[in-house]
Amino acid sequence: MEKRALISVSDKTGVVDFAKTLVEKHGYTILSTGGTAKLLAEKGVPVTEVSDYTGFPEMMEGRVKTLHPKIHGGLLCLRSKEEHMHQAKAHGIGMIDIVAVNLYPFESTVAKPSCTLEDAIENIDIGGPSMLRSAAKNHASVSVICDSADYVALLDAMAADDEAKLKEFRKFLALKVYQRTSAYDAAIATYLNAKFNGEGSLPATLNIGLPLVQTMRYGENPHQKAALYGDFDKRFAQLQGKELSYNNIIDISAASELIREFEKPTLAILKHTNPCGVSSADTLLTAWKEAFATDTQAPFGGIIVVNKELGEDLADEISHIFCEVIIAPSFSAKALEIFSKKKNLRIMIDKGARSPSLQVKSVFGGILVQDADIVEELKANMKVVTKRVPTDEEWRAMLFGWKVVKHVKSNAIVYAGCERTLGVGAGQMSRVDSSKIAVWKAEQAGLSLKKSVIASDAFFPFADGLEAAALAGATAAIQPGGSVRDEEVIAAADKHGMAMVFTGIRHFRH
Repeated sequence: MEKRALISVSDKTGVVDFAKTLVEKHGYTILSTGGTAKLLAEKGVPVTEVSDYTGFPEMMEGRVKTLHPKIHGGLLCLRSKEEHMHQAKAHGIGMIDIVAVNLYPFESTVAKPSCTLEDAIENIDIGGPSMLRSAAKNHASVSVICDSADYVALLDAMAADDEAKLKEFRKFLALKVYQRTSAYDAAIATYLNAKFNGEGSLPATLNIGLPLVQTMRYGENPHQKAALYGDFDKRFAQLQGKELSYNNIIDISAASELIREFEKPTLAILKHTNPCGVSSADTLLTAWKEAFATDTQAPFGGIIVVNKELGEDLADEISHIFCEVIIAPSFSAKALEIFSKKKNLRIMIDKGARSPSLQVKSVFGGILVQDADIVEELKANMKVVTKRVPTDEEWRAMLFGWKVVKHVKSNAIVYAGCERTLGVGAGQMSRVDSSKIAVWKAEQAGLSLKKSVIASDAFFPFADGLEAAALAGATAAIQPGGSVRDEEVIAAADKHGMAMVFTGIRHFRH
């Protein structure tokens, strides 16, 4: 029986050598289309155009070429069923034993800023997924490849002349096909939902098709299995250090979100996704000293992130403490030399990619999805609600604290000075308790809260939170407002001569 392989690829990496080996070592007839057929012929590989094989020409600018019974019949026919084989013979359908197809580059096409809707539509592959799925369904008899990285492995399996092992390998290939076509369809659906229903719209059906980046040693705890999916490796690059853990990746993501809030040289120290010290200054070295002073214990085993190139002076300072990860858009050669002495220290490049547009969280019975907490907040849109108007210095401190508190787990309180944190209280059941922790942290660090400002991620439900802030030394407060007791809180601020601003926007973080 004649052995046939159908090869039609967009990514032509390795395809010539693969086809040559099939012909010269295994006696295959190659069926192909368009650019792939032309390339193989130019390289001296005997090839039959699919249109010649089916007796039906390519039509409609190549939209219809492999959608034919002689193709899909040859892929789907069950060789073990006499009736199938009889029907195939009656209709002149030969068996196709190998399919190598990779799809039109839809994802990379729509990623280009210049991509139009028409470009995107033309890069939706129809014949490719159809052939892949047909071949994968009949993987007991057909070897199907959707990734050029598998060419050599298939040839090795064929050369071993072990039918049982070849069948097992076909299962792997078939599963890979369905994972690829599922992700491909998800990319198309996501793109069209944004185009037809608007950017940021939530789809009627959520399709998540993300490739495996790496399996983790374990999850949050050693008894939990974990893996990373998506394009994390395209957003961050690891220059040195131990393999990233599940918790490292969560912290890196939180650090990257936080540092994007600032344009001035800024350094942030995080622990368990919470910022424990943040400062903006003229230099990163000054920012480090101020951020570290907020909490001199938390940086040990924490994450350090900066938004400018990390140089030798800062690297020398940081090298004296133990931390898990350091993140920057770039590092000087001297800085990398200093860090290289700590082999386990993870050094990460943040490539500055756009934050994810959707946030996903698993719950019993499904997943919750929301768009990212990205909103333009202008000073001009904020409302001064007290008798006293904030000073310029208080405004600077409040706007800085407001950027930081957005990234602290609720209930969140941040005491801030002029572009630096002084005390951070996170994740308490009571907002007053968060404030107490922030005050205690400042006391432990030897920092005065006199003339500080307080930022709260949500409204003060009672006046007691603001009273506590005034007693701690705060002279101004920034919060969303919106409590039924707003008037009581405003009165408390006026009583203590505090200035208070309502933003009108809340930043819960669970």
